[in-house]
Amino acid sequence: MAQAMKIAIVDDERDMRQSISQWLALSGYDTETFASAEDALKTLGPEYPGIVISDIKMPGMDGMQFLKKLMGSDSALPVIMITGHGDVPMAVEAMRVGAFDFLEKPFNPDRMSQLAKKASNARRLVLDNRALRKELSDGAQLIKKLVGSSPVMTRLKEDILDLGQADGHVLIDGETGTGKTLVAHALHAVGSRAGKKFVLVSCSALEEDALTKRLFGPMLPEDSQLPAIEEARGGTLVLEDIEALSDTLQARLLSAINEQGTPAETRIIAICNLQEQNRTCEDALRRDLFYRLAALRITVPPLRQRGEDILTLFTRQSEQFAEEYGCETPKVSAQEAAQLLQAPWPGNVRQLINLAERAVLQSRRGGGTIASLLMNDHEEMQPVMTTEGKPLKEYVEAFERMLIDNTMRRHRGSIASVMEELCLPRRTLNEKMAKYGLARADYL
Repeated sequence: MAQAMKIAIVDDERDMRQSISQWLALSGYDTETFASAEDALKTLGPEYPGIVISDIKMPGMDGMQFLKKLMGSDSALPVIMITGHGDVPMAVEAMRVGAFDFLEKPFNPDRMSQLAKKASNARRLVLDNRALRKELSDGAQLIKKLVGSSPVMTRLKEDILDLGQADGHVLIDGETGTGKTLVAHALHAVGSRAGKKFVLVSCSALEEDALTKRLFGPMLPEDSQLPAIEEARGGTLVLEDIEALSDTLQARLLSAINEQGTPAETRIIAICNLQEQNRTCEDALRRDLFYRLAALRITVPPLRQRGEDILTLFTRQSEQFAEEYGCETPKVSAQEAAQLLQAPWPGNVRQLINLAERAVLQSRRGGGTIASLLMNDHEEMQPVMTTEGKPLKEYVEAFERMLIDNTMRRHRGSIASVMEELCLPRRTLNEKMAKYGLARADYL
């Protein structure tokens, strides 16, 4: 569930501070009060998780000076100013400086609540966008999002770290829903171009003329962005669905690549998403362009090849959706774990995420099984099975690992609580955790 936003209330009048705080607290906000702007500045910073409501007339540093200080620190911090009757020119000046809005005394408490809600929503969006940008620039965090320790995922992470340090163009291929765009972000974030431009263009989302203009220009005077080939200069240009490029655009792209020389000024990461049987990216692209783009190559493994990673992914996604919907995480039985491991997953990780959300929703309603959800996804399959059988021992070990992992996570690393719930002696639990690569420190 979304955490309540904070509201910093700054006013030299004690009664006013308390009345505003009490009213907003009843609306579900986490309030904190300050008797002066100087005191508030000791707490308020660029990443303050909330908004500010401040009187404009205060002794010492007044509201206008306070507002300018806040805008200098974080221009996206919503500040609602409280003005006296008839101070319209001052309110207009506050808006010009960067105030979110203003309230004129005596103000309607409902109006204040409405403004607080509007400002809090704006602040939450800003902070979410900042967090996303930070995450997409942090190579270590991106690689953590590639959940799993199966051999194919270990190899994928090693390839990302190796190729991220190289400077050649990269071709990423693999089935739909495997996370190819996430891999492209990670390649950029772990390499020497991290912090420089990362421009992503979907070649299948635009008509020919619009795609030509987006990639190569010319841009009209009223256009706010450069052609992608120029916008990404010095950084990384990611071309999703590269197979959708026409012969004409393939020729123009090849010319642009050849003009760069070696090493390339702009790194191009091409993502190929072909699904037709017996057709590859090499078939879809002109040969000279294919070999320029595929100087370095990564194939993202399908989910069905990732073994017990399937259970880890399902658990993580279920926990996230359960938190979002405010309910308990559904428990997975041994039979359901085996069914998850056996499913063919044609939609890969994207399909698993959808399944996890549906499992949480049906669990919240108090009915349904994971097996029924899988059967709905694959009605023609009786039962749901992959073409590759696995020894029973592998299914048992995968379920056992998932069970210990889930229990450790739920009890935040409390060994005593896990021993009690699973009825395991300390030595046996330690041996199993060592066997499955689980460390208590990861759950604290």
